[in-house]
Amino acid sequence: MRRVLGLGIAALLFALPAMAQDITAPPMRSPRHGAVIFRGGGYMPRIDTEKGLTKKPYKETFNDASLLVIELELQRFFYQGIGTAGMGLSVGYGEKYAPAKLDSGAASAEKTALKLVPLQLDAFYKFDYAAFEWGIPLIPYGKLGLVYTPWWMTKGSSTGLINGNKASGGKWGWAATGGVAFLLDVLEPRFARDFDSDLGVNHTFLFAEYSHVEVNNFGEAGLVLSSRRWMFGLGLDY
Repeated sequence: MRRVLGLGIAALLFALPAMAQDITAPPMRSPRHGAVIFRGGGYMPRIDTEKGLTKKPYKETFNDASLLVIELELQRFFYQGIGTAGMGLSVGYGEKYAPAKLDSGAASAEKTALKLVPLQLDAFYKFDYAAFEWGIPLIPYGKLGLVYTPWWMTKGSSTGLINGNKASGGKWGWAATGGVAFLLDVLEPRFARDFDSDLGVNHTFLFAEYSHVEVNNFGEAGLVLSSRRWMFGLGLDY
């Protein structure tokens, strides 16, 4: 009996290190499928560059101030190896208000506004291999996409008129974007692992990106909603 008890105690002591290792070992990362992106920034539409204009309607109305635009993007990963590649679909909203102008050029008591809903379909690639394999937290990336931007102008509570026509429509175009993201996981690795195990969020990152956007129906005459803009935001891989 004493011999059996001794063998049992020895087996328990032998198993304790393995049990402790199982308890303290960090959980494995869950598979990544895509990302949710939140971003915002200034949008200065290049309306005054429209061919044939003799005045600067945007500058005269809004004093060359940018619209504030916020966007939500959903990404899907189709390749994960030496970096990550996939497709993204984003939707945004921006608006800018100013006093409406009277025929005399003086400001009226009513407000006029330009409102935009940028929609964009992107192909993207980000070099995150160095971040995940070598611990370098900076992730450069690039995107190329197709853009469609519905727009409208209001005066007071109703849609405005331009030369007797409703001041609304939509413009097609394209966009090229380059950016860099900072992987937040390196600041709190254990919290990042818990975020993954509890909510399925693999990684979080902050980013800054610059976009060259041409939204003018691919060079046709008419309203120009092109822009050159910086955007900043937060991304969540899942």
